[in-house]
Amino acid sequence: MHSPATVTETLIRPGRNESCPCGSGKKYKRCCGSAADAAPPARLPPPPAGVPNPLEIGALVALVEQARLTEAEHGTRALLRQYPAAGMLWKILSVALMRQGKDALAALRRTAELLPSDAEAHRNLGAALEEQGQPALALESLRRALELAPNDVDCLVETADLMRAVGRDLDAVPLYSRALQRDPGRVEARNNLGNAFLKLARFADAAASYRRALLARPNEPQILFNLSNAERQLGNLDEAADLSRRAIALDPNLSVAHHNLGLILAAQGHRDAAVSSYRRALALNPNYVEALNHLGNVLFELRRTEEAMAAYVRALELKPDYAPAHLSLAFALRQRRRPDEAESSCRAALAIDPNYVEALTFLGELEADHGRFAEAEALFQRAIVLKPDYYFPYFSIATHRRMTGGDGAWLQGVESLLNKSLPLSEEISLRYALGKYFDDLKQYETAFGQYRQANELTRRYGATFDRTKLARRVDEVIHRFDAAFLRQVEGQGAASELPILIVGMPRSGTSLAEQILASHPAVFGAGEVIFWDTAFELQKGTALVRIAQEYLDRLTAVSGGARRVVDKMPANFMYAGLIHAALPKARIIHMRRHPIDTCLSIYFQNFFSMGPYANDFADLAYYYGQYVRITDHWRAVLPSNALLEIPYEALVADQEGWTRRMLDFVGLPWDPACLDFQNTERVVITASKWQVRQKIHSASAGRWRHYEPWLGPLKDALTAARVPYG
Repeated sequence: MHSPATVTETLIRPGRNESCPCGSGKKYKRCCGSAADAAPPARLPPPPAGVPNPLEIGALVALVEQARLTEAEHGTRALLRQYPAAGMLWKILSVALMRQGKDALAALRRTAELLPSDAEAHRNLGAALEEQGQPALALESLRRALELAPNDVDCLVETADLMRAVGRDLDAVPLYSRALQRDPGRVEARNNLGNAFLKLARFADAAASYRRALLARPNEPQILFNLSNAERQLGNLDEAADLSRRAIALDPNLSVAHHNLGLILAAQGHRDAAVSSYRRALALNPNYVEALNHLGNVLFELRRTEEAMAAYVRALELKPDYAPAHLSLAFALRQRRRPDEAESSCRAALAIDPNYVEALTFLGELEADHGRFAEAEALFQRAIVLKPDYYFPYFSIATHRRMTGGDGAWLQGVESLLNKSLPLSEEISLRYALGKYFDDLKQYETAFGQYRQANELTRRYGATFDRTKLARRVDEVIHRFDAAFLRQVEGQGAASELPILIVGMPRSGTSLAEQILASHPAVFGAGEVIFWDTAFELQKGTALVRIAQEYLDRLTAVSGGARRVVDKMPANFMYAGLIHAALPKARIIHMRRHPIDTCLSIYFQNFFSMGPYANDFADLAYYYGQYVRITDHWRAVLPSNALLEIPYEALVADQEGWTRRMLDFVGLPWDPACLDFQNTERVVITASKWQVRQKIHSASAGRWRHYEPWLGPLKDALTAARVPYG
């Protein structure tokens, strides 16, 4: 809002042809203007009864203009004792008080009462009411000012700014637009119109508004940052990053620009660089709770869960009622297999904001983790009612049950969202959800089209797959963990039978195998334990027995005394040699599934955080080829009692036979509960948590044949990667 000095410019010296502020109704030049601008005439007509002499008004105005504010205040108060109903005197008094930093509200109220047709009086009162924290009353005064002077650009902008401040961005937009029609050069108004569009998720409109503002001020860091934010929401990540870097170059201390660059880098998959940007933002502003929360989020994606949790805790120390940090902490606690604490943290977020739809949706995910899918859907539906344009509950509904032709309202909601300008990440999730919907309805061509679009968008959004880096890693593993090395380290590890490691490609049946084994009373399913990737990097300088003990400690902490603990991290296929060297009595179960079914199932899953190879058939085939290369190596160098390979299709066809083989392999007696695995009550947080609670059926084997007309590129890529699929 304007300062008191600016407010009163028109009061102190109106235009020569405007009405005089003394209330006489005469033109300023012919009334008080003559007193202020020239020597007074020898005689003046007597003022009307109850109206101060224009000379006295002019003298007070002159005192204000000369910044002799105390004299102006005292002189005005003296005249008000004689003329208490003179609106112009109250107006002069309010100006003198404001310019001295004194409370002018009473004088402003009296001015508006006595000069009900004076637009500026109402505008001044609105400004003061806003400064005193009374936005509703301020808006009433500003609206009255606009009724009297609908083309007052300053008042239009001030009213729009206040509308935005109280969360009424939709009402602010037409006011900014009217102001800019009359004065297109108002850069701040143009920028703030962009801010209103941004809050309304009209990202393209926001970007257009910021670009017009930049035409006038091309080197304004704040506007560059704002445009970067809008472009990020539109998914134009390279352009957004360039804009943020330009803003930072112009103002290296602009913490919000560092924070926004962190968001962009994280979205591009450059998570380590994102961490650096967030830390720079926090160095400039240590109390930046949003940056702490997003730092925690990217650390969480990097699987540095303890560091992530520390960031969330710090954010909550600074702002205990910051609901997003409570929710983020719930995500981390869930990943740490602490479901009760995760639920408590999620409910803490909802206690702060009962209509926090992100927290409601996550609470639904926690219910689904426990297999309570009806309760989960009720929460998803509630979130949709509260915020129909929130994408994630639509995605969750499709993920946690079979969709039917009766889901027309769901389909209409998704299509309505896709007709809007959405952030790229949200459109990606909805495209995957539509793919699942049409797949369930057996409309395979339409389903494939949605999945293909989701993957193409993800390739824009995510990081580039580095084939050379993967091949080097496989070469290194094969070289380091050959048969000679395994003979050399024999006996150096820990002799524990506690761990069962289920490995394989994602979507190859690892969750199913874990659910079957975890249904045995002697087995605890720990989900995906994050350990061996880091252990591989440390192995060169760390004793194998120490690595083994650290891993066993982690399993024991969650096992509840079980005789066996399942770690079903699929990517541990890369480290089977290290695992065997450190834990020679651990049992490794390798799930194998038809290559095309495996690749297609990955392609159909929203696996952005898993790896950039998942969204392109050629990259998928290459990754699969490297997986075959490393698992062929383990088959050649590991002893037969360390590795059991289970074809997914065989397990589906003969559940009992292969379940008996698994139990015998891990040294446990038969238990019929393993056949009713779908009824086992346990927490499952993988993408397959709904599927593993359904009875085994043969439809999942050979699913790729429904999509055979569109799989030529995948088959060609598998052939090029030397992966047989016949």
